[in-house]
Amino acid sequence: MIFGIYPGGMSGTPAGLTTGPANNPHQVAKALDMLQGNASAFLVRVYAGYYGPGKPVTIVPEDPSQYVTANRPLDLVLCFQSDNADLFHWKNFIRERVEKYREHLRYLQVTEEANANLPSLDGYFPASRKALVEGIVFARQLIDSMGLKIEVGFNATPDFNPNRQFWKEIRSLATPAFYDSLDYVGLDFFPDVFRPLPRDGEKVLAKEPIRQLIRHFRGDIADAGIRNNIPLHITENGWPTNSSRPESDQSAVLEAVIRAVSELRTELNIVSYEMFDLRDADSSLEDIFYRFGIMNDDYSPKQAFETYRLLIEELTVAS
Repeated sequence: MIFGIYPGGMSGTPAGLTTGPANNPHQVAKALDMLQGNASAFLVRVYAGYYGPGKPVTIVPEDPSQYVTANRPLDLVLCFQSDNADLFHWKNFIRERVEKYREHLRYLQVTEEANANLPSLDGYFPASRKALVEGIVFARQLIDSMGLKIEVGFNATPDFNPNRQFWKEIRSLATPAFYDSLDYVGLDFFPDVFRPLPRDGEKVLAKEPIRQLIRHFRGDIADAGIRNNIPLHITENGWPTNSSRPESDQSAVLEAVIRAVSELRTELNIVSYEMFDLRDADSSLEDIFYRFGIMNDDYSPKQAFETYRLLIEELTVAS
């Protein structure tokens, strides 16, 4: 299993994006070095935003190439947030990003949570499902034509809607080229944040709930016609702190979840885990959406920082 992290602080909320202190590249690089240690590979998760033709492109964190090393590649997420269903400019956006980061890319994720209907996420935009399917085919053809070794996929959140509309829509849009182009599917999940995990005293019991959730997710994938043994990536997982959510609990939950994912990696074909995120967006606020970091917004570490560092050292499996 390969580990990684989103090294920024900005995140999405039900009302939009968070605000807060700017990233400090020196502190980010220092933290990444500490987390990776001697691990043979470590992923830097980056988000590039497309908002429609003629609109500025965003990249979070800024200038991600500065965090890349020979064994620290990028997992680049291409977010689609446009009401324009004409995908000509979207495909140009994909081309430009691949050309720009071609030497640093290991994974290319096309769209971000296209099943999540929140204003800060791609699922809010009806054309995102079409952008997902066509974008993956376009990206695969482009990457192959350039002779690059970059895996292409998409991600989603757990879907407890019984009609499974998103997955049925993907099936209706999919072509043989889409299925052939798809290398992995990512899962964004935040156990014990919105739905509690069971406990035995103070011990967090994560393995069986996570097994059940990922099996459910594989059922969703099958509804879209995607092969049921496709590799899975845990693309976002975190647990926020505030005055009523102590750092010790963050550390305990994240360790329980990561160990459960690692123990299930062979059974469920999980190949990577990425934490969300490195630092708080704004540590002065109580809103949990601003406090997912394993560091405070001044880059002072929380207890979970050292926990994650030790887990990476222990559990990294050479790719």
